Amino acid sequence: MTGAPDPDPPSQHGDAELDRALARVRRRFVRDRTTPADPFGVVRELLADEAPLLATDLLDRHATSLAGELVGLGSIESLLDDPAVTDVLVNGPGPVWVERHGRLERTSVVLDRRQIERAIERLVRPLGRRADRSHPVVDARLDDGTRVAVVLQPLAVDGPLLALRRHRSTVLPLPVIAGPFAGIIADRVRARRNLVVHGATGAGKTTLLNALAALVPPGERIVTIEDVAELRLPGDHVVRLEARPGTSDGVGRVAIRELVRAALRLRPDRLVIGEVRGAEALDMVWALSTGHDGCMSTVHADSASSAIRRLATLSLAAGEPLPLAAVAAQVRAAVHVLVGVGRLGGGCRGVTSVHDVRDDLPADAPLGSVLREVVPSGAGGAPGGTGA
Repeated sequence: MTGAPDPDPPSQHGDAELDRALARVRRRFVRDRTTPADPFGVVRELLADEAPLLATDLLDRHATSLAGELVGLGSIESLLDDPAVTDVLVNGPGPVWVERHGRLERTSVVLDRRQIERAIERLVRPLGRRADRSHPVVDARLDDGTRVAVVLQPLAVDGPLLALRRHRSTVLPLPVIAGPFAGIIADRVRARRNLVVHGATGAGKTTLLNALAALVPPGERIVTIEDVAELRLPGDHVVRLEARPGTSDGVGRVAIRELVRAALRLRPDRLVIGEVRGAEALDMVWALSTGHDGCMSTVHADSASSAIRRLATLSLAAGEPLPLAAVAAQVRAAVHVLVGVGRLGGGCRGVTSVHDVRDDLPADAPLGSVLREVVPSGAGGAPGGTGA
């Protein structure tokens, strides 16, 4: 009588024997310092030579895993292969976490210190960056737009930290992100109002900027300025600028502030500044208050009043001999609309508020009092958007 087929046929190699075969493949592969064009094919061939009795499915499985270990990111690579994963978070030796569908999840992948350090090295070395005790913090971007953040010891107390944030390759339509606020925001973009998006890390600020840029007429020239280039703006006339960190001594460093000034000489119809976080706020405020309308930017803040005050505080950090009242007046002249984004129910993200900056109040009115909340008709002030 014929029984059911064995779902996992024996390899005829014991675990210890297979481990020795894998170790020999590692040594033979590493002996050749050059990385082959087809790492999987080379590893599979070496493994077939070292373990000739290994079943085909197991041969392919072990070759895939070993190739990822030798030239890729190891187990992290399998997590990045999941299109639903937007963030991969390594919190030192131990389990790896991911954000999937807007929720943090603990995975079955467990890394030791050596595996983390090897993954970090393979991520930053092709970018011309270093991650070591003299360069313990690295913030970079891969060719596909994935953002890489690294923090090493002694700053990371419990071991090397690695965060990978992958951005959408497609632009979500504004109604999907903004819900009942979509029409309000679209009207202000088309009217060339200067708009600042505020929210926490991971709230969807970059996603919203991408959607807003889709509303810009195709003939307009957009210049984007970012610390790490993440924006993927649609349009035929988009010029992208990215800051450069330079060496540990600051040699070759080009800050966002310098890029803002350079962008003004590139004849932009609109400026899009990925995030304002330092002294470049003053240059942005000056640019926006002197005729460069229709511009967009983002800032970390939990409310509209906090956002407009933060812009004034960051402008003061530029070190120019300007009184607070003058800076506050410039901010009011430069920023017309503040759009809040945040996490909604069910792990989704979207627009939570829209405020216009009033121009009918005295020049010395406190910044927090110049905001007028815009409520969608029939929405009752409820947050909008179905998620980003």
